[in-house]
Amino acid sequence: MAMAETPRIASDLIDFLNASPTAFHAVDEAKKLLKEEGFQQLSERDDWSLSAGGKYFFTRNHSTIVAFVIGESYVAGNGFHIIGAHTDSPCLKLKPISKVTKGGYLEVGVQTYGGGLWHTWFDRDLTVAGRMLIKKEKDGHVSYVHRLVRIEEPILRIPTLAIHLDRTVTEGFKVNTQNQLVPVLATAIKSELLKVPPESDAIEGRPNTDGNEADEKKNSNKQKHHPLLLMPSIIGGAAKEFMFSGRLDNLCMSFCSLRALFDSTAEGSLANETGVRMVALFDHEEVGSDSAQGAGSPIILDALARITNSFCSSGSKVLEKAVQRSFLVSADMAHALHPNYMDKHEENHQPRLHGGLVIKHNANQRYASNSVTSFIFREIAKQHKLPVQEFVVRNDMACGSTIGPILASGVGIRTVDVGAPQLSMHSIREMCSVDDVKHSYEHFKAFFHEFAQLDAKISVDV
Repeated sequence: MAMAETPRIASDLIDFLNASPTAFHAVDEAKKLLKEEGFQQLSERDDWSLSAGGKYFFTRNHSTIVAFVIGESYVAGNGFHIIGAHTDSPCLKLKPISKVTKGGYLEVGVQTYGGGLWHTWFDRDLTVAGRMLIKKEKDGHVSYVHRLVRIEEPILRIPTLAIHLDRTVTEGFKVNTQNQLVPVLATAIKSELLKVPPESDAIEGRPNTDGNEADEKKNSNKQKHHPLLLMPSIIGGAAKEFMFSGRLDNLCMSFCSLRALFDSTAEGSLANETGVRMVALFDHEEVGSDSAQGAGSPIILDALARITNSFCSSGSKVLEKAVQRSFLVSADMAHALHPNYMDKHEENHQPRLHGGLVIKHNANQRYASNSVTSFIFREIAKQHKLPVQEFVVRNDMACGSTIGPILASGVGIRTVDVGAPQLSMHSIREMCSVDDVKHSYEHFKAFFHEFAQLDAKISVDV
């Protein structure tokens, strides 16, 4: 039996995932794609000169990115059609002073970021990626620029303890994230051969506490990090139906929304577009969104105001009208039914792989979907013959949340919470279906095409 050909969108997502080990890299890849599609980069520090039919984007902290296309029939006060996702994923982040030396090993001190499944990080080949600020001197002038960093080799590992030394481990593996989740970088003897000077202290770079200025100076000059961190995303499964990767939550939704924005504008659909199509990819969702570049910041409201005011000088009353005509799709991966833990899903709400995007509901507003916003998203699926699923968490289980309620309450925008179903969420190695990548892309593209016409037919507050 011949296997189905992998959709182009899934293959492109694999490339995006492999190029995006951090939120900074994800934004950098998004910038490259946007520029290839003719989008113009803006700066929040400058005045904006916008025009109908224009395509633009800006970044904040280089970890959040907002892209938008202005319809050729847009006038100030018309709505914004937004898909929001996030660029960050649970990971281990280097501590400001990361040098750890103990038991003849060089280790690396890390902080846990987000709610990771930390037991999955053991016995994995790890690397290091992020950004650095670089000092540049030229002709007596000093400037500072950021540069992305990625080591393309597996240089770290967190080894598990042998079962012979802990017979209780099979009864439940519980991780002490301070003492046990410390990656090994090298052995002290090998670092000596490589001329890497190991330190004798258990944890190096500690501040001096005895008041000796000479010692303080000596400590300040010590290196804070050892001077010496891989599994690529792939399509797998016997029928090549699955995607195995880290960071599917939530780079899958980020990439699908970007591609939907590109392709919805590349087909000449802007002539009759009266609104603004937008994709907003935020940092720090995994830790609550409360940062200058998170969904809890004014970044979206600022962007809506600046775009509106570029076409009108009458101020906030026009913006308030625009917000009430707008709609946000909060796109964050969803929990698929696990065959070995079926009791974790309610009987009537069991999202399946290959089943299409999942509309998330929660009466306590952990998700922002309501009957109207869910109907709109479901109706778009119906018009394009796309599968769609529903999810409600069991009453006896805690419910996660997304950027949806944050933006719905902070901006006052109608919102639906959706996501592609996946397994192993927050693991170092997650899993989703190739079909659902394609369904997500097609559903998001249909949203950009269909929302304005559908919304015009809906009457609620009349």
